[in-house]
Amino acid sequence: MSNLERKPAGGSPQSGGSNGFSLDKRNAKLWGVCSGIANYFNWDPMLVRIGFVAGTLIGFGSLLLVYAAIALIAD
Repeated sequence: MSNLERKPAGGSPQSGGSNGFSLDKRNAKLWGVCSGIANYFNWDPMLVRIGFVAGTLIGFGSLLLVYAAIALIAD
């Protein structure tokens, strides 16, 4: 695979993944939002969780509303 090619986010249909965003309830700590974001972008879920915690502390809790909205809207 060249540097210009990207594999589809979420995995290929053969691997059982989807091409869109979805919550990852199998690897979830709370509702699966952070693990779903990590799967979509092929990142480490712990980095996404640390980012959400840092953003929540810096933003005075505003990311909690974003987290809840994603959890209620997705899947």
